[in-house]
Amino acid sequence: METGDCEILKVKGIAVFSGGLDSIIAVKVIQDQGIEVVGLTFETPFFSSRKARDAARKIGLPLKVLDITEEHLKMLMNPRYGYGKNLNPCIDCHTLMLKIAGDKMSELGADFIFTGEVLGQRPMSQGKQMLGVVAKNSGYADYILRPLSAKLLPETKPEREGKINREMLLDIQGRGRKIQISLAEHYGISDYAPPAGGCLLTDPMFTKRLRDLFDHKKDFTIRDIELLKFGRHFRLDEKTKIVVGRNRVDNEAIQRLTETRDITVYTVSFRGPTVLIPDGGNAEVQQSAAALCARYSDAPRDENVAVNCVSGNQSWEIVVTAASQENISRWMI
Repeated sequence: METGDCEILKVKGIAVFSGGLDSIIAVKVIQDQGIEVVGLTFETPFFSSRKARDAARKIGLPLKVLDITEEHLKMLMNPRYGYGKNLNPCIDCHTLMLKIAGDKMSELGADFIFTGEVLGQRPMSQGKQMLGVVAKNSGYADYILRPLSAKLLPETKPEREGKINREMLLDIQGRGRKIQISLAEHYGISDYAPPAGGCLLTDPMFTKRLRDLFDHKKDFTIRDIELLKFGRHFRLDEKTKIVVGRNRVDNEAIQRLTETRDITVYTVSFRGPTVLIPDGGNAEVQQSAAALCARYSDAPRDENVAVNCVSGNQSWEIVVTAASQENISRWMI
């Protein structure tokens, strides 16, 4: 065999990498077989790649980050397997990620895809049957390996071809983490993120606002989704929503996300929130937004309050009294 043949036979895997402990251990288990690994992670307005980036840097894993917002939103509007407890289409989301990873195999010169999923860890999406459904629907079923539970699952193509030694894979199942923690110690990994999800689609308050957006604005933008992450949200009518900052972080985020056609509202003489009317509004809407601004400011609730409205290069003043509790309860999303 010529020296160059060793390079030809080099095996490479794509880790669909979340940055959690399971995905880190999966990478280590595959690397133990001398296999080259490149990480692939995803980001949308609903989840970021920060945890994956941090973890990849700590373990020296080359990581590619893909923004899959367009594909993800299309799936989110009509998931084949529906939603979880909130607006989380976990099964369809995992399928989409594996399909995209599979599509990248040729480009990255990879032989297979693998994840850190553990059989039975999540009853809905990681039962044996559903792991098979997700793999099949991705279009790459025979190339998808779950190293942490592989011995409990059907053999895959890279195993049959001898590119992976099945005996060196694991048979973890269930929701316990003792084995993973023990393996982390074995690999010298002590700094890893807690198992909490981080996907906003599992958050009840966020998904309530997202449903409201889907119901009232068919031509929504990414900016509209980003606004859902900040402040208090009030629905005045079918076309009009108002966002009220709760703190400095909210206020700064709302200011950053403001566009020319919007109207922003501020109290003149008292400390108060940044209030946004996305896409602007008529005099009645402005009056309501100003009343909400006064209500959540330091101004007395039973006195007239001067409020400044700004849109583009124009500004004007409105005098209002604070919004009533009745209106707040009626409008709040």
